[in-house]
Amino acid sequence: MERNVGTVSRGIRCPIIREGDDLEKIVVDSVLRAGETDGFTVRDRDILCVTESVVARSQGNYASTAAIAADVKKKLGGETIGVIFPILSRNRFAVCLRGIAAGAKKIVLMLSYPSDEVGNELVSLDKIDAAGVNPYSDVLTLEKYRELFGENLHPFTGVDYVAYYGELIKEAGAEVEIIMANQPAEILKYTKKVLTCDIHSRQRTKRILKKAGAEIVLGLDDILNESVDGSGYNTRFGLLGSNKATEDTVKLFPNECQDLVDNIQADILERTGKHVEVMVYGDGAFKDPVGKIWELADPSVGVAFTKGLEGTPNELKLKYLADNDFADLSGEDLKEAISGRIREKDGSLVGKMESEGTTPRQLTDLIGSLCDLTSGSGDKGTPIVYIQGYFDNYTSE
Repeated sequence: MERNVGTVSRGIRCPIIREGDDLEKIVVDSVLRAGETDGFTVRDRDILCVTESVVARSQGNYASTAAIAADVKKKLGGETIGVIFPILSRNRFAVCLRGIAAGAKKIVLMLSYPSDEVGNELVSLDKIDAAGVNPYSDVLTLEKYRELFGENLHPFTGVDYVAYYGELIKEAGAEVEIIMANQPAEILKYTKKVLTCDIHSRQRTKRILKKAGAEIVLGLDDILNESVDGSGYNTRFGLLGSNKATEDTVKLFPNECQDLVDNIQADILERTGKHVEVMVYGDGAFKDPVGKIWELADPSVGVAFTKGLEGTPNELKLKYLADNDFADLSGEDLKEAISGRIREKDGSLVGKMESEGTTPRQLTDLIGSLCDLTSGSGDKGTPIVYIQGYFDNYTSE
């Protein structure tokens, strides 16, 4: 029978995950139970995805602001620290900042402008243009920023992050000085000890600062990359990817979870006879067109995944074939011609015109984005996403 449905992405409900829970069993049981109640069967090459959040929760990977403060003080000296390029987020950075400030006597906070790394605006580009400011070269003191732009509330949260972050630092017991600049080396006019808080550009920022003469340069990935007095930690990412748990606790990115995805894959195979791919996912890689915010606060989209999810798509562009190679065909003849071309494709299509316009991204980034949109970040209660038909094409039956 001809199939009339392509890719299907399902959010799977499961119990609330707590530290120490058998996540592998919960995930597999939840998917199989959902199949029974909602009428789908497990098939070869389905994709089972689990959000990083519940993996970290099951691992108990939490840390306090006291642990953050202790590590910052130990590694950066506890005097004046430059904290540069943080994202503007109560969930992602505010608690981290409270811990960082508690580990120093003074924080020089340098914010990128007009927006942070993931698109949260301090001030609009239109206002920047009207003020005649060049964000590539101009450094703004807090006073100059207020003189030019006044108070700027985040369009979604209603928070003035400049004031909010300044108050957090003072409440933690540190002095604070705030500037806006986009050239990393500007911070060295204030201090030679720098904690760079950008996510995806952190290696470049570190390189620039070291070359410019910084004494100590660390990133968020260097803080809590090992346990402090029994705290949680992440060997690879440190504080990157952490979320607020309580006012003085963060949930860190999960530690090694390759065994988890491999074991889930093996368990599904044993119980169903089907070979599915499995992935732990972080933030998706997509941009909100209204708020201009990238959903990229995690350091990785594909946290861990089975081997079948390696690589990039290798697809033909159907509309290109229809408009060019088979422009003189229609109806069943067009369908058969395109189906034949799909069956004949062999090897990599990179650089070939018939693949132009297909998405040149890693499979895990594409799938992670689909999962993030499916599961949401609120009260859906579906931290597991089950995808069917992702590897199908126009000829699949």
